[in-house]
Amino acid sequence: MNRDVLQKKILTILTEDFEFEQPGLNDNLRDDHGFDSIDAIELLGKIELILGFSLTWEEKEKAMGIRTINDILDYIEVIAASRKP
Repeated sequence: MNRDVLQKKILTILTEDFEFEQPGLNDNLRDDHGFDSIDAIELLGKIELILGFSLTWEEKEKAMGIRTINDILDYIEVIAASRKP
């Protein structure tokens, strides 16, 4: 899945499920949109659905550094690339 398709999916999730209004790719999720740890857990579940596999504990821990939508996209690309045979 290329980054444009991935970006569209993430933006759709953030606007429909988390009620973000006009999210910017470099917005701080917490400061600009009130994103909290419960939201982060829910988003990780949705990321697993996009990827088609469950994340390991280590992969979930790496998500703790996510602050922006671009961070989310980078995170998914790294995880997906690391799982390719």
